[in-house]
Amino acid sequence: MRLGGNVFVVTGGGDGIGRAVVLELLRRGARVAALDLREEGLAGTVRLADVPADRLTSHVVDVSDVARVDTVSDEVLTAHGSVDGLLNVAGVIQRFVPFTDLAATDIEKVMAVNFWGVVHTTRAFLPHLLTRPEAALVNVSSMGAFVPVPGQTVYGASKAAVMLLTEGLYAELRGTPVSVTVVHPGGVATHITENSGVEVPGGDRAAAQKGAPSVTSAEDAARQVVDGMASGAFRVVIGKDARMLDRLARLSPRRATDLVARRMAALLG
Repeated sequence: MRLGGNVFVVTGGGDGIGRAVVLELLRRGARVAALDLREEGLAGTVRLADVPADRLTSHVVDVSDVARVDTVSDEVLTAHGSVDGLLNVAGVIQRFVPFTDLAATDIEKVMAVNFWGVVHTTRAFLPHLLTRPEAALVNVSSMGAFVPVPGQTVYGASKAAVMLLTEGLYAELRGTPVSVTVVHPGGVATHITENSGVEVPGGDRAAAQKGAPSVTSAEDAARQVVDGMASGAFRVVIGKDARMLDRLARLSPRRATDLVARRMAALLG
């Protein structure tokens, strides 16, 4: 689809992949409404963008709050007049502990942001997308949707739910102006652990690995997300790690699960 001049809503636009997607869309001539829970993060995105106010608006919103999502959709339409695309990038991870050590509130928070947040924004904006000559819906899942990671069982379940929700929407929206894309990133250098309020066991080692070749930069991930949306891709898998595990999970799900469980066992706090 055409990007220049069109209006795109991006959740998680205050940091990480979401911020990089906002900047990439602006670089390609789009107009953007950036949504995020953190006002300071959005302010940072606006400073980095350095574009006229009519090109980028920022909106503080908790995507798990359905009432607030409904009001922000009105704000976006007032500011931009229309919406041509929705990119659901916002997400959190869980504490790195076994399922039995998670409180119900821990589980509810992950599902509220990662799954229900996507549901709420999609319900709010999809009716508007359907009125456009061409439009796009992009939901960011994870490689954790097809291969479980120890200590991230609920996170993986939330992202698997996003995957099936998105694929179901694709099936329902065939023949409409709305293209639907699900994105599965592997390791991406972002601040998701800090923003989620959790610590990674062996955090110093994990931080050192952010510069490793197998970890994709947020900017590179954003380019692949926007390219996938522009081309109407059904599925975008980002990173050598995600592509390898995607293939292995299709060939031998148990072998893929055992492999990740062995290699990532140290993540369990």
